[in-house]
Amino acid sequence: MGEEKPFDFLRTLFEGVIAGGTAGVVVETVLYPIDTIKTRLQAARGGSKIEWKGLYSGLAGNIAGVLPASAVFVGIYEPTKQKLLEIFPEKFSAVAHLTAGAIGGAAASLIRVPTEVVKQRMQTGQFSSAPDAVRLILAKEGFKGLYAGYSSFLLRDLPFDAIQFCLYEQLRIGYKIAAKRELNDPENAVIGAVAGAITGAITTPLDVMKTRLMVQGQANQYNGLLSCAQTILREEGPAAFLKGVGPRVLWIGIGGSIFFGVLERTKLLLSQRRSKRSISESSKEE
Repeated sequence: MGEEKPFDFLRTLFEGVIAGGTAGVVVETVLYPIDTIKTRLQAARGGSKIEWKGLYSGLAGNIAGVLPASAVFVGIYEPTKQKLLEIFPEKFSAVAHLTAGAIGGAAASLIRVPTEVVKQRMQTGQFSSAPDAVRLILAKEGFKGLYAGYSSFLLRDLPFDAIQFCLYEQLRIGYKIAAKRELNDPENAVIGAVAGAITGAITTPLDVMKTRLMVQGQANQYNGLLSCAQTILREEGPAAFLKGVGPRVLWIGIGGSIFFGVLERTKLLLSQRRSKRSISESSKEE
């Protein structure tokens, strides 16, 4: 049994990478226009109008970042979750899910943040292509320009990842106990939507600040997270912290539905493929 654990860990890691990457790309492609509208609403200052053209601006470059980021997140989350569930008593399973979500989010943030910076600069019309965006950001702002708003991103995304995955896992556990069976695809999708929508609403103020910091470029309107919060509150009032909450909840709710639906289906397909291969190998040995 001791010899099987490293293999199980690597298999879980590999299957998580495949499932996470697949789910991330599907969600990003389907919901990108809603995300663009949300970003433009949050970036607009005062009563300025938003542009409704080019809602898919920056999609290709963003997918190039979303694929590895989602793969890394789920690839780290799944084996970490399983290991923590072995350590914690069953009644503390939520702690395992929260911790695994935060660890997966921290690892993925190294890819997510530059991707998000480039995406949001393109969504707000600052650049026409991802390669140009990367080149000009590096030339004008240096390497740190690609990690603009990193602290606010972590402040938003680590709680978001932890809460969303914990909610999803706990809702699934409760539903499975009540139904006394495994969940089907529509049920996984609905639970994913509920978890995503609740988490999206809670973290909207952090998302607004992250967006402002990421799109400011060399303007330096805000000198860090606290400065950003104080300036928004002083110039625009408390309501500004909920800018884009509608599109955000819609986007993340639908996104959670698609992401977790695709994630669970892909994990199931990989598991079935592995089982068939094991049966086939056993038959050959006999």
